[in-house]
Amino acid sequence: MAEPEFTATGVRIDKRLRSLTRAGQVRIRDGRLQLLTSYGSEIDSAPVQAVRASKPWFASEDRALADLNGQRYSLTLGDHDPAPGEPGPPAARRFIEAVRRAAGRDR
Repeated sequence: MAEPEFTATGVRIDKRLRSLTRAGQVRIRDGRLQLLTSYGSEIDSAPVQAVRASKPWFASEDRALADLNGQRYSLTLGDHDPAPGEPGPPAARRFIEAVRRAAGRDR
């Protein structure tokens, strides 16, 4: 069975009140979640089994939280990820579902 993969570009990645990048990437590949800058430098990475992804309570549909290696990152993923003309859930929901599938936690 092939590993589930997820890629989102143009992601704003914040750590606490500090913005780390406004056009970063979030990638799930080979069982690892990677947070990358706009230049492709790694901010942080961890095995998906050790990652906790969630949705902030009172945030917009494009926001998600990711806990990696004891650090909490706030991700702002745009709704532009579905291909033009294709309906799809907001990118934050797709990200959370991709982390759960890759880690074997299907809900």
